[in-house]
Amino acid sequence: MTARQVTIEDVARAAGVSRQTVSNALNAPHRLRATTLARVTAAIDELGYQPDQSARSLRTGTRKVIGYPAPADNPADPNPLMGGFLEALVSAADAVGHRVLLFRCDPRRGAGAVAKSFHGLIAARQVDGFVLSDVVHDDPRVDVLAEAGFPFAAFGRTAPGRPQNWVDIDSAGATAGVVGLLLAQGHRRICYVNSAASLPWLAERRAGLLRAAAAAPDGAFEVGVPDDDPAALSDALRRLLVGADRPTALVCANDWLALTAYQAVRAAGLTVGTDVAVTGFNDMPLCTVLQPTLTSVRLPLSGIARALVDRLISTVEDPGTAPVSGLLLPAEPVVRDSTPER
Repeated sequence: MTARQVTIEDVARAAGVSRQTVSNALNAPHRLRATTLARVTAAIDELGYQPDQSARSLRTGTRKVIGYPAPADNPADPNPLMGGFLEALVSAADAVGHRVLLFRCDPRRGAGAVAKSFHGLIAARQVDGFVLSDVVHDDPRVDVLAEAGFPFAAFGRTAPGRPQNWVDIDSAGATAGVVGLLLAQGHRRICYVNSAASLPWLAERRAGLLRAAAAAPDGAFEVGVPDDDPAALSDALRRLLVGADRPTALVCANDWLALTAYQAVRAAGLTVGTDVAVTGFNDMPLCTVLQPTLTSVRLPLSGIARALVDRLISTVEDPGTAPVSGLLLPAEPVVRDSTPER
């Protein structure tokens, strides 16, 4: 008997239970005794039964599908961070019996194009809700879904006056933690290598750095260049590092800036990890292949994805329970050779 031919009646017969008991095992397992549930589950696995999701959707009004507008990316140079988040999101959805529908929605095309992307899926009843990533305060995707009254959960903080169903990492706390690590290692003068990009999570990282660096005995300062130009930034850092009052640690807003910091340290005739500590943020794969390996803050992508899916499904099942505040998750530094004890 093939999986396509198996019916719920076949499972009931094999398990020695009623059709309703099999239905409860699939839709309300808490109603069954553990022994009964185990017997039905074993029959389902043995026969390879697959529930008819289309029929279930008609009964419950849900599709068990989460829409995810995938960020635009370069296939020749993909963003590993967002690739990791997509994997985490698919796994989190699968764990609760949902699938993820990918589609394109570029906020840079304006509110009209964004509305068209979402309204088409909503009108066709193809998804139960959406998960958004890379959310900024004035995000048109948030505006469209809020005005439509359609469920969503956001990776990134939404603006006041909009639904606060978001999950984010504590970027300020994570950066402050990196500074605390460096101070504990004996560093006295810290330079923050900032990004020119105007993004809320970068502003949070800077705020955390400035707050924590107030405890640095010889102070802290920051450096950055327009457009994050690598050559200009490397030159600016090199000039700092050959000065008499050079920093002993470079805290970088992301891992790509840390790569430029490595180049600047070497151009100044110094050694990363020996003369100057360097840290990054995001813990991208390049951190483990740099020499020395780079200390960086790892984002808890699996935890973020699980929290987003849980919040979204709760909102779909009971709109009255939509969260009224966001959720901040901690992110911890992964300490490697670029920040040795002094």
